[in-house]
Amino acid sequence: MFLAYRDILQEKGLKVTPQRLAVLDALSNLKIHPTTDNITDFIKRNHPSIAVGTIYRTLETFVEKGIVNKVNTNHDVMRYDAVLKRHHHLYCEKSEKIEDFYDEEFDKLVSEYLQKKEIPGFKMKDFKVQITGQFSDIAKGNKE
Repeated sequence: MFLAYRDILQEKGLKVTPQRLAVLDALSNLKIHPTTDNITDFIKRNHPSIAVGTIYRTLETFVEKGIVNKVNTNHDVMRYDAVLKRHHHLYCEKSEKIEDFYDEEFDKLVSEYLQKKEIPGFKMKDFKVQITGQFSDIAKGNKE
């Protein structure tokens, strides 16, 4: 697994460091659109000497280099998403759970609409949709 992490870092022109490998490992293992706190807790269990500031800076570098994306929530909690394949998010207001949503037909429909729609002074590069609602298992009282 670390070999693939090394390749990712090298492809993006980043030096391979134990700290960067640890952050990639955390992102790979935490499949919950983790917060910085989730990532820090995961790393601290195995690498207690890695400073929290280093983790924050590494995450920002990964966002800048396109290795991960930020996902904002309604509660102003920043989460991270290491899945770079086109997808959108289903966000549960009650539990703050985020699930990935893949639908090529939806992508095509939105893309075609936005390409036809002229937004003055704006050229679309990409789009990501976050659909807010509530998962049925949460409505029934289940937390997760």
